[in-house]
Amino acid sequence: MKLKKKISVLDQHDKFGFWGGKFGGNFVPETLKKPINDLEILFDKLKNDKRFLQERDKYFKNWIGAPTRFIKLNNLTDFVGGAQIWSKVVSDANGGAHKIYNATVHCLLAKRSGKKVICGDTGAGYAGKMLSMAAKKFGLKCKIFMGAKDIERQQPNVKAMKKNGAEVIPVYTGSQTLVDAVSECMRFWVANCDTTAMCVGSTVGPNIFVRICGWSTSQISRELKTQILEEFGKMPKKLKLYNCVGGGSSSFGFWNEFMDYDKRQVEFIGVEAGGPSRSKRHAAPLTYGSKIGVLHGAAQYVNQNSEGQIEETESISAGLDYPGVSPLHCFLKDTKRARYTAASDEDALNAFKIVSKYENLRPSLEPSHAFSIAIDESKKLSRDTIVVVNSCGDAYKDRKILKKKLGVSL
Repeated sequence: MKLKKKISVLDQHDKFGFWGGKFGGNFVPETLKKPINDLEILFDKLKNDKRFLQERDKYFKNWIGAPTRFIKLNNLTDFVGGAQIWSKVVSDANGGAHKIYNATVHCLLAKRSGKKVICGDTGAGYAGKMLSMAAKKFGLKCKIFMGAKDIERQQPNVKAMKKNGAEVIPVYTGSQTLVDAVSECMRFWVANCDTTAMCVGSTVGPNIFVRICGWSTSQISRELKTQILEEFGKMPKKLKLYNCVGGGSSSFGFWNEFMDYDKRQVEFIGVEAGGPSRSKRHAAPLTYGSKIGVLHGAAQYVNQNSEGQIEETESISAGLDYPGVSPLHCFLKDTKRARYTAASDEDALNAFKIVSKYENLRPSLEPSHAFSIAIDESKKLSRDTIVVVNSCGDAYKDRKILKKKLGVSL
């Protein structure tokens, strides 16, 4: 498989919805074919509609707060002693994370389609929090499905969802984490698709949901590309973009506008959740797994056992605790456009300590995984290399975990 340049990766799928002929697709029940087709027609029409784009950009700027900051981490750069380390502080966005872009677009689409209710899944609580904010903004009733384990460990975001008027529905099946929340959300949509819109919280699921989310979060790289050119006058000769990867929405959005550059000039590094160092469980199918399976309506690399069943994952980070990954990232891995690795729970905690010590920045546990690898690799890189880490979430939601593990009070 080859990546076709000058054609958006989002459009490089075949007529069946597969990237590279094997990732993605639409593995859905017959009852969902019409609502998915209706959504495809609506999105394909509106994504090129000037009035819709103006409306989207108005909310991105005036409500979300675009553009978010692009800053040099001078103290961290001096500590590392290698490459220059910068950060795209996407956690500056209204609500504290990148999920707000996808939630806003989905609510705009729901309004255009005449739906009164919108449902969504969440793991770290950011997708749910942002969807509850957007639903309130646009006058939609909101239902959020969340694993019982994640409800316990991400209480700040749960309280925010309820404050915004959303109904938070605990999921007690399976591992009681993100994978089960997505499953329950899809079951609800199957039964209520005539009146309800569904927002998939990441670049996962049937083809249309991957495309909508990737299109929405690409706002991050649109901003970053402009900011880099303004800062340096041209694209640096050596640019490395580090991002955590769970479902893959923030990382794809962080990279998309740079796809046409040669990977020797602009390299993409995706960092998955390696889990606790004492455990064999992880949430890193791109790094440690090589099996393709079907999960939540799409073919992708997944964690599987010897019988082909989806394996449970383990990660300190609720937002990365997912046994699959976006078909887009599977495609980028196979075309060798992106490189993937993993950081352990302990690596992420240590990176949080270092970043928060040297900079006025508190990355959540998700981007802390990316910071861990960026810090380690930057030590070996030359000073003319520009390293940018997407700080895509704020650590406030992780305050309970950080207090317990590090004794840090936020």
